[in-house]
Amino acid sequence: MAEDALGNMLAQMDNAEPYADIDAGVFERLKHPERTLKVTLPIERDDGSVEVYEGYRCQFDSARGPFKGGVRYHPSVTQDEVTALAGWMTWKTALVDLPYGGAKGGVVVDPNDMSDREVESLTRRYTEGIRRMIGPDMDVPAPDINTGGQEMAWMMDTYSMYGGYVIPDVVTGKPIEVGGTAGRVEATGRGVAVTTRRAFDFFDRRLEDATIAVQGFGNVGSVTARLLSSMGANIVAVSDVSGALHDPDGLDVMAIEQYISENGVMAGYEDEPNGYDDADQITNGDLLRLDVDALIPAAIENVITPDVAEDIRADAIVEAANGPTTFDADMILRERDIPVVPDILANAGGVIVSYLEWVQNSQQYSWDLEQVNDDLETRLARAFDETLDAYAARDAPDLRTAAYIVALERVGSAHEMRGLFP
Repeated sequence: MAEDALGNMLAQMDNAEPYADIDAGVFERLKHPERTLKVTLPIERDDGSVEVYEGYRCQFDSARGPFKGGVRYHPSVTQDEVTALAGWMTWKTALVDLPYGGAKGGVVVDPNDMSDREVESLTRRYTEGIRRMIGPDMDVPAPDINTGGQEMAWMMDTYSMYGGYVIPDVVTGKPIEVGGTAGRVEATGRGVAVTTRRAFDFFDRRLEDATIAVQGFGNVGSVTARLLSSMGANIVAVSDVSGALHDPDGLDVMAIEQYISENGVMAGYEDEPNGYDDADQITNGDLLRLDVDALIPAAIENVITPDVAEDIRADAIVEAANGPTTFDADMILRERDIPVVPDILANAGGVIVSYLEWVQNSQQYSWDLEQVNDDLETRLARAFDETLDAYAARDAPDLRTAAYIVALERVGSAHEMRGLFP
């Protein structure tokens, strides 16, 4: 059984090994992170009390380049979770052929219970705690769950204060005003939408009028839903922490986004006037089991468990979140012939545009939105085609195994070329 995030990631690697051309000794190295740092973060709360938080930064593999990976703020953060996410980032950057390794960071905290000043204090303290292991040529953090452009600006500023000059390329996902790039905020969702479109072509299905359910309506899920809707798909269900909305005739994604921006959550949307009451409130569990053309889990890890996999009626799954499907559930979906477009391919748009931001910062140059989006689509299309090539040439049992074949062989080849020090 492999129900935790780290266990899932390692099981996915083991599952792909027999199909990949990789030395056994190198493969064993790939299963272990290079280093993990745990930091203690005391901050002063607004009421004058001092509270101590725990944070982590895991650097999984640097054979292909500097470490790259987000920083999340969430009560469920653990060292094992951060390690798994750093591993997935390693395979993701390799699959889309970026000159990066994989890393991840996290703080055990619910930022919704903190003021903006307290979040800033925590962010700066965390940055100071990990600053000796990050840097433009060493490890480049980015946003993740409950972090965004503002947190990245604080991280960049803190790191720059120690350096004595502005160092914008130490993080990506920054606001444009301090070195961010056009298209970064929407990049992950755009990548999921682009990958979904290509997946429908591969399945020989029409995306136009296809029914799609999106579990998780944060930044990634909302952008994915909006862009797929603009491509002609019919978004019939969406959800957030407050519940889910379902309308078999299709939801007004823009109206839901507007309601959430005004009310914080989507609960209550179905009771609004102006035609909103066509949507019914259902549970997140109900959403996962809807009879739709595609299910897109876009929230957190381990939402598709074996019990859920037995009940899924979607024709295909596109993973917008990291690790939303447990390994055991994956095996059930394989037996049921329900194809899964894996996370390391589907949600790679974010790290692609982070790479473009990093390159622009290092060159002190900027590109327009059209150039960024074109580059994103080109790289994702190439990665998708390479995954399909591996799927066919290696007789891989599913698309996840095929994606891992490409990624593992690229990282493994880098290790073999570099050798073992000392």
